[in-house]
Amino acid sequence: MKRKLALILLLCFSLTLVLAGCSSQAPEEPGEDTQTPAVEDTSWQDIQDKGHFVVGLDDAFPPMGFREKGTNDIVGFDIDLAKEVAQRMGVEVQFQPVIWDTIIEELNGGNVDVIWNGLTITEERKAKIAFTKPYIEDKQIIVVQKGSPIANKKDLAGKTIGIQNASSAVKAVKAEPEIYESFKDMVEFTSNDEALLDLSAGRLDAVVVDEVVGKWYISKKPDTYQILEDNFGKEQFGVGVRQTDKAFLQELDKALDAMKADGTAAEISQKWFGENITI
Repeated sequence: MKRKLALILLLCFSLTLVLAGCSSQAPEEPGEDTQTPAVEDTSWQDIQDKGHFVVGLDDAFPPMGFREKGTNDIVGFDIDLAKEVAQRMGVEVQFQPVIWDTIIEELNGGNVDVIWNGLTITEERKAKIAFTKPYIEDKQIIVVQKGSPIANKKDLAGKTIGIQNASSAVKAVKAEPEIYESFKDMVEFTSNDEALLDLSAGRLDAVVVDEVVGKWYISKKPDTYQILEDNFGKEQFGVGVRQTDKAFLQELDKALDAMKADGTAAEISQKWFGENITI
């Protein structure tokens, strides 16, 4: 009986050694690289090879980018900036209107190369795309009808507010829950001009919009709209690119820096705003 027990123990011990040997890995050779090799960034070379980059934009966002009445050409402050940057980079630029609330998907899906249309730099967006250095400081203003009894943000309680969907204005308003929750309703539009048209028609009590846009519309219809002193905070605009396109981003920043330094950016700003608002 003892011999049988000893034999069983010996067999178990031998099996353990075999299994241990099978599970052990061969030692790495000295200097062996086990890391995944980095993917080469060819983003700038890719732009050069095709000879142009594609700008995704909302073509109803004056004065940043919009359709010129009569010609239907896409014009605007950001359009002029993009054209000048492309010329300095030695490539062409094409403009592709898209639905604004899908703009990041259009960029990351490869349908456009940049978002250049008064794009606010936010932490949420920075988690999905990369940005150039900021080139304009803006804020979210409140536009009401001329002669409106609404004088400040608190007066928006019980009122119907218009706003462009997927815009930074939505986040800015919701960042002040006490004010936001006091609204009767917040109606989202595909473009700012639609919201402002509804405001002029009396279907809205106020519109929250980028200052650059609001001032543009008011300059065209000074007897229709007015801006409140209250606002929903300051923000900065940047050009959006894919996070992987670091080489292309570097070239964009280089061209923009040069335009700020030699006064070209200021000249373009003067043309559209009557002053230099670039930073």
